[in-house]
Amino acid sequence: MATAQPLYVLPGDTIDPSLIPTHKKLPLRLGPGLRHIPPSAIVPTVAGQLVADHKKNSMWVEYNGGRYIPAPNDLVIGQIQRSAADFYFMNLTPFTSNATLPQLAFEGATKKNRPQLASGALVYARVVLANRHMDPELECVSSSTGKAEGLGPLTGGMAFDVSLGLARRLLMARSREEGKVEILELLGAEGLAFETAVGRNGKVWVGSDSAKTIILVGRALRETDDGKLDVDQQKKLAKRLIREMK
Repeated sequence: MATAQPLYVLPGDTIDPSLIPTHKKLPLRLGPGLRHIPPSAIVPTVAGQLVADHKKNSMWVEYNGGRYIPAPNDLVIGQIQRSAADFYFMNLTPFTSNATLPQLAFEGATKKNRPQLASGALVYARVVLANRHMDPELECVSSSTGKAEGLGPLTGGMAFDVSLGLARRLLMARSREEGKVEILELLGAEGLAFETAVGRNGKVWVGSDSAKTIILVGRALRETDDGKLDVDQQKKLAKRLIREMK
């Protein structure tokens, strides 16, 4: 559940304690754009809209600008640069340092049986460790279940660049209410068959048996992002692109 009225903040602003979500069981989780200053102060580090999810006991600042800064538990799409004895070195954006992905951080991977990924391969992963003094570390398996849970190499398809704001909204469980991004659902309702993976680092991978479908979905994402389209405009865009495809 988002705050009732949009509240925009600037770096260093004081956040009213009444806006900070509380939960009896879940710890407070701070997302992008917020920093905890002990003992109890929470301050914005970027300018944007303050958003709170009371069910998940989390809050963050919604913004489009700036560069991606890795944070633990972020889902990201990275590209293999090179491999070493035990790690893959990956690129998350042109502006961030390398990320490392252990070669055993895949479902069922062993020293004798582990994925062989070439330079340029795309991987859907989760950030495990991230701080200012080390390259972020990634994983493609849940540490609690040992399962991939949708993570791993992305074969075929194509990756498209989107704004950090759109990527975050696409990852929201309730994006229709909070971010109003429905373009993927609208295209699916028009009969297009495709799958997607969204990275918080501003990457969206689209896979399909049809190259035309992949290009169309990528175009729809970019036009929605660049034009900041509302739901009605997204509906018109989806119908127009489907007509052009035929």
